[in-house]
Amino acid sequence: MTSTIETRLKDLGITIPESAAPAAAYLPFSQSGNLLFTSGQLPLKDGKLVSTGLVGRDLTIEQAQEAAKYCAINVLSQAQAALGDLKRIKRVIKITVFVASVVDFTDQHVVANGGSQLFIDVLGDAGKHARSAVGMAGLPLNAPVEIEAILEVE
Repeated sequence: MTSTIETRLKDLGITIPESAAPAAAYLPFSQSGNLLFTSGQLPLKDGKLVSTGLVGRDLTIEQAQEAAKYCAINVLSQAQAALGDLKRIKRVIKITVFVASVVDFTDQHVVANGGSQLFIDVLGDAGKHARSAVGMAGLPLNAPVEIEAILEVE
């Protein structure tokens, strides 16, 4: 990692964890040319979900934003596993944020900011991206948030 990324991670109190193994028949990441696609990442910390349930019932927006932050950290973990070094990320192109929420919850975009801001905080301008945020009836393991990403890489 470049000293800038290392410094930002240290200042944020973040250590990039070992990448999580896939939980089923899929790859955790796939590369085509200079694009790296990550599979959806859950809000895991030390191998456990940081929270569970539906946003708007079991979690507040702030708790869900924190979960989204951990999803983004795990996206970076997969990128590091794929690339060997986060400095090879030229740009976060697009993320999709899935939010498990009650049927009348309409602030998925606000929840997604937790992940978006983490990418910007760690990668600077290279972390700015296009985004979709969608509500879901449920996610694997009762996770409240899941994030997948498309990254431009060297």
